[in-house]
Amino acid sequence: SAPSDEVGCLHLLVKHRESRRPASWRNDNITITKAEASEQLAAHRASIVADGADSADSLRRAFEALAAEVSDCSSARRGGDLGMFGRGQMQAAFENAAYALQVGELSQEVDSDSGLHIILRYAKS
Repeated sequence: SAPSDEVGCLHLLVKHRESRRPASWRNDNITITKAEASEQLAAHRASIVADGADSADSLRRAFEALAAEVSDCSSARRGGDLGMFGRGQMQAAFENAAYALQVGELSQEVDSDSGLHIILRYAKS
């Protein structure tokens, strides 16, 4: 893929019992419903928006701090950072949402086979 069309994103994942793999570093048997996961994700998003209201930098710091604590993805240890990626590397729903964001923009809930995400885009190449 042409490196001129890559995006850099943080994400926070909340898995649920219908997720492709309902287990994570935080919990080896995830049993919450999709609706419960959606409620948790909405609360996480609201917390990030409140804590990160001052600037783009504070939004990113708030996102990274919470993702490190609560994200069901192994990227939690990097504050949710997925690094730079191009088209075709992520599930379509996730990719489409990531590419639709402006740099510094926080997504609404994104539903993929992995679970429910919020995404913060921080770069484009």
